[in-house]
Amino acid sequence: MPRSLRMVVSDESTAYHIISRTALDGLPFGDIEKEALVDIIKKFSSIYFADVLGYAVMGNHFHLLVTMHTEMRASDAEIRHRYSLLYGEKTVFPEGKISHFRNKWCNLSEFIKEIKQTFSRFYNKRYDRKGTLWGERFKSVILERGEAVVRCLSYIDLNPVRAGIVKRPEAYRWCSMGYHAQTGNRDGFLSLDFGFVDFGVEDPEDRLIRYREYMYHAGSLEKEGKGAIPRSILENEVAHGFKISGSSLVKGRIRHFTESGVIGSRAFVEATCRRFKNKSFSTRARIPRVIEGGGGLFVVKRVSDT
Repeated sequence: MPRSLRMVVSDESTAYHIISRTALDGLPFGDIEKEALVDIIKKFSSIYFADVLGYAVMGNHFHLLVTMHTEMRASDAEIRHRYSLLYGEKTVFPEGKISHFRNKWCNLSEFIKEIKQTFSRFYNKRYDRKGTLWGERFKSVILERGEAVVRCLSYIDLNPVRAGIVKRPEAYRWCSMGYHAQTGNRDGFLSLDFGFVDFGVEDPEDRLIRYREYMYHAGSLEKEGKGAIPRSILENEVAHGFKISGSSLVKGRIRHFTESGVIGSRAFVEATCRRFKNKSFSTRARIPRVIEGGGGLFVVKRVSDT
């Protein structure tokens, strides 16, 4: 089977949904493993030029919503500062490697590789094992700013609810909404964007309220074989400050956020496809399709090597 090409935008800050699964059977990640993986993500997000908007670490996979910034954001001074964070203030910076670290720390694949390799070493040492921990290479979906980010972030935070683990996302320690609720976003780990900056919502607290409002309405929609936020919990949230109903906005099929290549408005999808016109897109694959019930969002499938 041909291998999917990795689509990465290098000349502007871009949001990606990352999904990676373990190769092990069952649910090998317990509380300790989940906590360790979150700590590793947190560590490397402070080194790489990456803003983490959201995540969910489950029993056999993890989701990550991250904005990767371009090399233009990485000044020499900032590179040196991040090097000292990683290796210690007393470590002498190798001045001849400024360009090396700038390229590495703005690279999506390097970022995810470092997270997964570090966690693999932790896991294998803990269980005195050797060999592969992760399954096939990670998936990445390019997201347009705004609505696509809001929808995807909600999908990620609702993973433990849909899995029937908790009744509300804040009750799950190893997702971004749980981190916000249980730690107050300790150390400023998570971006306070929530996808609402692009809608002109300037106050971070207001963005959080609007995002939770959207997420709760999305999570209360029942899906066959999936958990949902109980109606009573939703009604309680509404009574404590939600002002509009977002239920009608979230009927699109969530598989698009894990199986697609690009998601956004038609113009965004077409423009992104043009960036990769020499990357084995078939003519048919480059035609954006509207997501049914997706509020005007369009999608194209992944590309493949031929």
